[in-house]
Amino acid sequence: MTEASRGYAVALRRKALPFAGAAGFLLLWELFCRIYQVRPVLLPPPSLIFGELAQSPLWFAQQTAYTVGITLAGFMVAAILGVLFAVVVTEWKVLDRLLFPLFVALNSVPKVAIAPLCIIWFGTGAEPKIAIAFLIAVFAVVIDTILGLRSVPPDILDLAHTLRGSRWKVLTRIKLFCALPHLFAGLKVAMSLALVGAIVGEFVSSQRGLGYVILSAQGMFDTPRVFAAIAILAVLGVVLIELLDFVERLALPWQHITGRATH
Repeated sequence: MTEASRGYAVALRRKALPFAGAAGFLLLWELFCRIYQVRPVLLPPPSLIFGELAQSPLWFAQQTAYTVGITLAGFMVAAILGVLFAVVVTEWKVLDRLLFPLFVALNSVPKVAIAPLCIIWFGTGAEPKIAIAFLIAVFAVVIDTILGLRSVPPDILDLAHTLRGSRWKVLTRIKLFCALPHLFAGLKVAMSLALVGAIVGEFVSSQRGLGYVILSAQGMFDTPRVFAAIAILAVLGVVLIELLDFVERLALPWQHITGRATH
């Protein structure tokens, strides 16, 4: 077996392991429900959940698309404004002491308490849900970006200043470059939190989306439909994180090559 084929086989096994684990979990779940004859209203078996999805695939796809749109919009706003805020408080110490404590205090407020205000301010459309997703996700982006910007080795900064590098060049060519691994770590957390924020917003006020599906099905004690929406959310979360991981591999290829070499 050549080195390339051996590496391909190892990569294939790594990709297959999560699917094998998920299949084993679903099989045990199905056996548990059948052996102990658990009532579907309490815990439906996976076969019943998949049957629910198979009955209305287009309808579930439409609700999923709406939630994905809200999630990505909130995530993008959190990523852009979070990075900008992190740069501001890192570059100007006065603003750090002035704004960062206020930012932490605002983040400590439960977002469910802010959700009714978002509806008053933005109405009942997509805007309040995007705002809630942004508020929940932005903290992770800010914290990790600040950590990355402050992790630049001092000798590199001293060398840049010695060579008379401008503040803008030091920021864009050194600090932000060194902060990329931390930034992507924060973005992955923010993506998961944005999905949570989208569901919270749909819980508060929505006639579409997976949050609306869960809320309406729960009111009718339609537990299989609730679990079907939750299953879609679980898969959706994994797919979105994998997409970010793919972007990270494109932006930081050397980091993953180094990681494979150490293994």
